[in-house]
Amino acid sequence: MTVGPSAYWYLTRATGGVAIILLTASVALGVLDVARVTTKRMPRFIVDGAHRTTSLLAVAFLAVHILTAVLDTFVSITLVDAVVPFVGNYRPFWLGLGAVAFDLLIALIFTSLVRRFLGHRTWRATHWLAYACWPIALLHGLGTGSDTKSIWMLAISLGGLAVVLVAVCWRAIVGWPTRPGLRLGALGGAIGFAFGMALWLPQGPLGPDWAERSGTPSPAPATSTGSVVAPHRPSDSVVERA
Repeated sequence: MTVGPSAYWYLTRATGGVAIILLTASVALGVLDVARVTTKRMPRFIVDGAHRTTSLLAVAFLAVHILTAVLDTFVSITLVDAVVPFVGNYRPFWLGLGAVAFDLLIALIFTSLVRRFLGHRTWRATHWLAYACWPIALLHGLGTGSDTKSIWMLAISLGGLAVVLVAVCWRAIVGWPTRPGLRLGALGGAIGFAFGMALWLPQGPLGPDWAERSGTPSPAPATSTGSVVAPHRPSDSVVERA
């Protein structure tokens, strides 16, 4: 018999998409804050506040995303899988990237809370984790998500990539030629990541048989009565999960 998708399944998909949007906004606002962008209509404290708020909201939605994934019984994902990278059975590499992104984000939030005890240099060095967290989370979503081929998910992912790429390019150009090595490194990294995504997506999540290649467990075997218990997805012959 076929069982319909649970509320947890829908919540996992929705909160994952919202978390990516919030992380994208957080990174873009962080770039603006680094550049010390201020205007009469947008003083620096507004940028700072928006950056902190979007970061905290991203953590909140990510926590719900993880909790609903664990509570959903479709596949076996434990809390350990969510925080310890690459130990799960379900798409272990791509799920592990999500754990890495979550760990980096938690480290970022914690060090921000104890910033006055760390010193500015230590905090600033740790704060760069935000820029590593975003691309890892994006790859996790594309690699594990059942909605990767959906127009709305592609719009979120590619739109977020475009926003961050424009922000990094703008940051690299404004103030040139101060610290040219760092600027060129950031610019090259951002462009290289975008180029890599353009090459990977058609052969990866958008290509054929991605579910099997990404490590999706085989469907459940037939029961003693000879019937097969179908997964609770409404579609897809090979089950994928957000």
